[in-house]
Amino acid sequence: MGKLEGKVAVITAATSGMALATAKLFVEEGAYVFITGRRKDKLDEAVQLIGKNVTGVQGDAASLADLDRLYETVRKEKGKIDILFASAGFGEFITLAEVTEEHFDKTFGLNVRGTLFTVQKALPLFQDNGAIIMNGSIAGIKGFATLGVYGASKAALRSFARTWLTELKDRRIRVNVLSPGTIDTPALDPFGSEAKEQFKSMIPRGEMGRPEEIATAALFLASSDSSFVNGVELFVDGGTAQI
Repeated sequence: MGKLEGKVAVITAATSGMALATAKLFVEEGAYVFITGRRKDKLDEAVQLIGKNVTGVQGDAASLADLDRLYETVRKEKGKIDILFASAGFGEFITLAEVTEEHFDKTFGLNVRGTLFTVQKALPLFQDNGAIIMNGSIAGIKGFATLGVYGASKAALRSFARTWLTELKDRRIRVNVLSPGTIDTPALDPFGSEAKEQFKSMIPRGEMGRPEEIATAALFLASSDSSFVNGVELFVDGGTAQI
């Protein structure tokens, strides 16, 4: 029997990379998974790759109407949620002097506002003893130049976890943040090999993480293995944020 046997999970932005690897692992461990993505072609590809026990719902986590449609689909098909991995996020490199209102609103609109309402709108379907995981980043505690707005948006998730676990304690719903370091996903391809080598040089083990390493950490936070883990920020970064 898998660690998530009989559980229903929702994972946003799970058409590639870390979230897709997590969705695949959750299904392998017995869960039924609802995944989202903005592009239908990519969403269909992800559903086909996962292969079974999965429903794809096209939508943007920054859109409250899309979130309503997602949870209505979950309500009709399964009627409950045991696990939520709020994975959708956005970031770009931009200096303080160059920050625009549009950049700020786009970043906080998805990473903070979108995460908040992704969680809030899931609550009516959430089962007691459930698990909420938010996708953070080591940028939330590190002072990376050109990532000020992104880092601040991820730091806000850490604050959410502290508050929400107290609000949800009577329902025994755990709230944790999973904060990756540099993970080797297609999202890094536009930066080129030189930038990738620079990223590697910052990691104590000398190589970037793999999406599967994020997935196993997410499985830990979603399963009963972490039943006494609540309100933490779990860094999965090869040690980058610890030095």
